[in-house]
Amino acid sequence: MPRLFVPPLLRPFCEGEEEVVVEGSTVLEAVQSLDAQYPGTLERLCPEGKLRAGIAVTVDQNVTPRGLAQKVTPESEIHFLPAIGGG
Repeated sequence: MPRLFVPPLLRPFCEGEEEVVVEGSTVLEAVQSLDAQYPGTLERLCPEGKLRAGIAVTVDQNVTPRGLAQKVTPESEIHFLPAIGGG
């Protein structure tokens, strides 16, 4: 099952866990699985059903433009990072 690395600001809501094994075949399903284990995390990470502004998601060390729709495998690692802008 995929491993979801909990962002530091969400750790207090996840009993301090840094990573959680979740179910799902997409990032959204993985976050929903996290929310089933730690209620309230979905709303904090994805208010209004969209990834919170200023946060990027990586799957297997690749930043994905697909966000919550990105497919994951049972071996995937999912990270949420502050989005980096620049020019």
